[in-house]
Amino acid sequence: MPKQQIVSPELAAPNGHFAQATQVRARGRMVFVSGMTARNRDGGVTGVGDVTAQTHQVCQNLRAAMTAAGGSLDDVVRVDVYVRNMEDFDAIHAVRRQYFTGEPPASTMVEVSKFVNKDYLIEINAIAVVDDGQDDR
Repeated sequence: MPKQQIVSPELAAPNGHFAQATQVRARGRMVFVSGMTARNRDGGVTGVGDVTAQTHQVCQNLRAAMTAAGGSLDDVVRVDVYVRNMEDFDAIHAVRRQYFTGEPPASTMVEVSKFVNKDYLIEINAIAVVDDGQDDR
């Protein structure tokens, strides 16, 4: 589903890989992806102690969920990112640029004190609109 960044001259440019606002024509199916962590296919944690490796795993998990929903990461219009250390901002956004290669989604990132597993460093949930191929007339 094509999306478009909304840019206001009243706002400073984003300091990471995200849009200040995103618009999408509301045609298709909305997909809500639960918080994805660095939990891999086997149930283990990828990249213990390594936020870059964990962010790759999280993005791969998001991609897998979107593929199963019949979409792609390009359909993601919003993400919420929870991190253990806000100082990892640049490293996380460097990885996000590799997965969100089109218009980036709107995004919020917050630092949290704990996750359900002590080894998790990042968690991302997503909202997407997947084109269902039906004419909206």
